[in-house]
Amino acid sequence: MSKFSTFLKEKRVLIADGATGTELQKAGLVPGSAPELWNVENQDAIRALYQGYVDAGADMFLTNTFGGTSIRLKREGLDDRVVELNSTAAQLAREIADAHARAHARDVLVVGDMGPTGGMLAPLGTLSYEDVVAAYAEQAGALAEGGADVLLIETMSDLTEIEAAIEGARQATDLPIMATMSFDTKGRTMMGVKPEKAAQKLHALGVDVMGANCGRTLTETLAAVLKMREAVPDAVLMAKPNAGLPHIESGDLVYDVTPDVMAEYARKFVEEAGVKIFGGCCGSTPEHIAAVVAALKA
Repeated sequence: MSKFSTFLKEKRVLIADGATGTELQKAGLVPGSAPELWNVENQDAIRALYQGYVDAGADMFLTNTFGGTSIRLKREGLDDRVVELNSTAAQLAREIADAHARAHARDVLVVGDMGPTGGMLAPLGTLSYEDVVAAYAEQAGALAEGGADVLLIETMSDLTEIEAAIEGARQATDLPIMATMSFDTKGRTMMGVKPEKAAQKLHALGVDVMGANCGRTLTETLAAVLKMREAVPDAVLMAKPNAGLPHIESGDLVYDVTPDVMAEYARKFVEEAGVKIFGGCCGSTPEHIAAVVAALKA
């Protein structure tokens, strides 16, 4: 049994981390640049990101590899550094997790993060299914090599792309797979996928955990997860919603949802939808996760 499977079996609820991108921007990352480059060029910032969520009480945290496929990294001319950037991110995470386990006798899972390629598959776009599978296989292999305990394929909008990602991951490693889609367009993904259809497809593909992340509001993400639960009653569900919608305040991007509100909704996700894993996405901070930990593990 994998460490991840043991966590699922033994713990009533698991707390994931919060945002990566918005937290790194606070540390000086230029919006629009490749965060993955910081895995080798600003390792102190990446360690601090990971450590912040571990200290907040998270049971698992994501590697800084959301845009780590060769297809997405090609935008920055980094497509020849996929293995380096992904494996290093996982290695840094493994260091933090192992050090915490030694110091506090509490295991924390390293989640290899895999986001969309940013392109569109044929016939709507130019990417071939085979090339997308290969790109995700390369990324998944590097994350496994670096020490990830489980993979998360997240913020997906296209069922064909998420299927390609799952296939690629399975070609490269036997790590457990979690998969989440973003329902941010009138209750559907950007590509028009309903939560019910997503749940049925992901169930058929045999992922270990399915769910929703990012999105627009906590209420909308909860509604999507409830529909996934209805479609596949025995699914192991995950939710990682944004901290609400952002607005500009004195030149800064500010998210509306406070840690207390996030904690209140975390209870709703668990009690109403039976969510097993809860964390935050864009705009959520270690303070949000600490509040969720206090609410769900009291």
